[in-house]
Amino acid sequence: MVFAMRILCFEDAATAKLAPIVTGRPAYAINCASYHLLDWLQRLERVVLGSVRPHLHTIQSLDYGLSTANSELSGKPLLLVNARMVPSKANYQALKSLLDRPTGCRIEDSQGIVAAVLPEGWKPCDPEHEAPVGQVHFDETIMAAAAGQPLLDQSELSAKFSLFEWPHEVVAWHMKLMPENMEIRIAEDDYTQLQDGLFVADDAVLGEYAIIDSSDGPILLDRNVKVGPFCYLSGPVYAGPGTRIIEHSALKDGVALGHTVKIGGEVEASVIESYSNKQHHGFLGHSYLGSWINLGAGTCNSDLKNTYGKINIEYPGERVATDMQFMGCIMGDYAKTAINTGIFTGKIIGVGSMLYGFVTSHVPSFVNYARLFGQMAEIPPDVMINTQARMFSRRSVEQRDCDMQLIRDMFRLTAEEREQSDDLSLL
Repeated sequence: MVFAMRILCFEDAATAKLAPIVTGRPAYAINCASYHLLDWLQRLERVVLGSVRPHLHTIQSLDYGLSTANSELSGKPLLLVNARMVPSKANYQALKSLLDRPTGCRIEDSQGIVAAVLPEGWKPCDPEHEAPVGQVHFDETIMAAAAGQPLLDQSELSAKFSLFEWPHEVVAWHMKLMPENMEIRIAEDDYTQLQDGLFVADDAVLGEYAIIDSSDGPILLDRNVKVGPFCYLSGPVYAGPGTRIIEHSALKDGVALGHTVKIGGEVEASVIESYSNKQHHGFLGHSYLGSWINLGAGTCNSDLKNTYGKINIEYPGERVATDMQFMGCIMGDYAKTAINTGIFTGKIIGVGSMLYGFVTSHVPSFVNYARLFGQMAEIPPDVMINTQARMFSRRSVEQRDCDMQLIRDMFRLTAEEREQSDDLSLL
């Protein structure tokens, strides 16, 4: 009997370098240019499984509908896909070419395995003792089996695989992929073209006196999107289902909004995940915002150095040259800003933090950041759980046990960020 190949999307050790983007979500769920990697994997029309960090197991099952691998897969063909893979058509086509391979192979980069094919009849082995094992640590046995497959040169594929290594690369790839991804959506989805370059779902509403500029790319308004009057939309722009674009907003040069977002002010070349609010005036540019974020009125970020030079970012233990002249901020889920907050160029904001005044340094997770006023303090997880309950209620979203546990887990997993902060005075 021949078994159809299944797909196992796995997180590797390098996933941790994508924090705070992936602190509360699987790496395959990163929004980049309006698509997630999971969107492309599901196009392959195979059963997709997920191997994620332990604190995301329940979230993976309930929110993404993926099961974990188990010993029943032993000997059945598997396509392994690194969850850090960029959600692009080129990567999709390269993966598609691997589905029909009759023999095993692995593709690697400097970080480890990018993708691998385990052919029918493969045997799981203990990575240390090379002995058959059962259910316990089955993911590790799969990776050990993948490491034993012949190395495949990427020149034999239709395209070389691209993966995220650092958070700023999500913004860089977003800008690169937006034009192509918008054309894919127009070709495949059921949009009505209202005017040149403006495509809308049936129940989307465009306010009066809107100015539409599609000279650099189309504008796509998905289901139940509401655009207020006097808005300026310069493509490529994608507004996800249920998004509200507030009157007098300006969205331009590559903006991708998740579902149920409220957006206002000026937004340029940025990704905003679902359920986040930037409802008031203020500038956001070349940035990534996670979910359940709220930016207070007047919040602005810088995305250009005064010297006009390329931007370097200090990640834990490593200074990275982004090769980007424009780079704003990376903000983790549940972060909040007070009115008139100013975020300096290339800053990383951890999950669950609250910002006041000028943000001149990276911000650890779960911190009240008011450095301008000489105050920084840890935010207990119960405070964020209570805040989560109020936010969910406003959006008619049920607060589940797993949502509260995720807050506790993220607090625990980010303890080292706060311990290593030089100017954090815990109360």
